[in-house]
Amino acid sequence: MAAADQPTREHVDVLVVRITSEDGLVGLGETQAWRRQGSGETLPSLYSKVRDYAAPLLTGRSALDFGVLLAEIENRLPGNLYVHAAVGDALYDLAARSLGIPVHDLLGGRFRDDIPVGLAIGIGSDKGRMVAAAEEAFEQGYRHIRIKIGLDPARDFQCAAAVRERFGGEVVLRADANGGMNYGDALRLLRKLEPLDLDIVEQPVAGWDLDGMAALARAIRIPLSADESVTSAQSLVEVSRRGAARVFQTKTAKNGGLHNIRRLWALAETLGIGIFPGNHPSTGLNVAAVAHLAAAWPGELLVGDFQTGYADMIAEEILEEPVRISRGRVSVPKGPGFGVQLDEAKVRKLKWE
Repeated sequence: MAAADQPTREHVDVLVVRITSEDGLVGLGETQAWRRQGSGETLPSLYSKVRDYAAPLLTGRSALDFGVLLAEIENRLPGNLYVHAAVGDALYDLAARSLGIPVHDLLGGRFRDDIPVGLAIGIGSDKGRMVAAAEEAFEQGYRHIRIKIGLDPARDFQCAAAVRERFGGEVVLRADANGGMNYGDALRLLRKLEPLDLDIVEQPVAGWDLDGMAALARAIRIPLSADESVTSAQSLVEVSRRGAARVFQTKTAKNGGLHNIRRLWALAETLGIGIFPGNHPSTGLNVAAVAHLAAAWPGELLVGDFQTGYADMIAEEILEEPVRISRGRVSVPKGPGFGVQLDEAKVRKLKWE
């Protein structure tokens, strides 16, 4: 979004994996060198793991064996979810292209033609700028707005109250602390936020502090969402067991790509935990991947903001045809695989050396 208060990100470090079949088809997958949310990866470390460990396992194999191949990669690179994401998504893309079908058909069929999405507004705004950013989002068609909190509780409350006063019930209002508060500050702020009818508050305390999350969940009426607290199936079960959150957010890289995320969604459905599709700041390739995943999901999904870092937020796209977000909805790309192609000139221009 082009609002003046949006923080500037100088660049986003992404790794795009290409897997080529013998007949020249190419599957694409993306991950990020995010260096947070359980990852210390850099572009060189991601690249070396794909080159030295994943590539030899894939050579001469069929992309249609993606389940077998991903199990082998997990055995070779246990817990390397940021690597699994790019390689796994590229395998899904290539497998679907080899069959001449979109990825959502590979996943069982399309339940949605387009996906409603929300928008996150960055931290650091005063209430006037926060309202202005929310107004711009509203004019663009977004009806689910997530404000970032966690640096200054007094200002956070003022911003949230100002947005609620401006829009009343016209928007679904959420907040996200990115695990940035301690328990005491979180409790005081969330109690003040309760009358504002927030839909969820995401990760108010650190990802490792499940005791704090559970205590907050018992103390306040606003549903909590877990993000940093959930990477694996085991961590999701632990969140459920402790009653630490009623919702959880998935992100392609953090949770290991479509293959792993779909299994997490099935587990969450069984546990009665709401599913919030999301993503790290990324290119349109990741947006396309999550759109196919969401389109193929037969159950309920919350309105996520998995276009974060894309939409109008990045200066240059690497796709020939950008994934379009219009009036708060993203259309699922058509065509085989993810339905997108790299703009090779842009890739050469932006390539890390």
